Amino acid sequence: MNHANEAAARHSAALPGPLAEERAHRLIRSIGARMTAPRARVLAELLRAGEALTHLDLQRRVEHDAEPIDRVTLYRVLDWLADSGLAHRVAGPDRVFRFSVHSTAVPHGHFRCVHCDRMYCMKEAGALARSMREMLPDGFTGEQVEVTVSGLCAECAAAH
Repeated sequence: MNHANEAAARHSAALPGPLAEERAHRLIRSIGARMTAPRARVLAELLRAGEALTHLDLQRRVEHDAEPIDRVTLYRVLDWLADSGLAHRVAGPDRVFRFSVHSTAVPHGHFRCVHCDRMYCMKEAGALARSMREMLPDGFTGEQVEVTVSGLCAECAAAH
């Protein structure tokens, strides 16, 4: 596991505002990267979120009561965060990427709520990886697993 994935793996839970900003700065510095305001703002917002967010969701959240971030800059920052291992992207059924700070180093699945369309990283990646290895034909080695479970999130299930 590289340094960025170790850092992201330790910090995948949602954090309150000031803690998220501080953690974002530390994570960016921990990989020896240049600190920029857009990188810090976007990563902090991902750390605050308890779910995977689309580009549009992130833009709205990052710009709430703050200086706007150019759409192209936001795309570049999200690509950089994913390429650096500080965030990961997953395509939803609508083919729109969603981003989260859950570690990319450990295979894990995603849960998509069919009512509110939010997407969450699932826990217990070890069991998922073991199950996937057991299902492969003899001699095959899996490199990447993408599993999405659809259903109702806790909030939507309680409302129904």
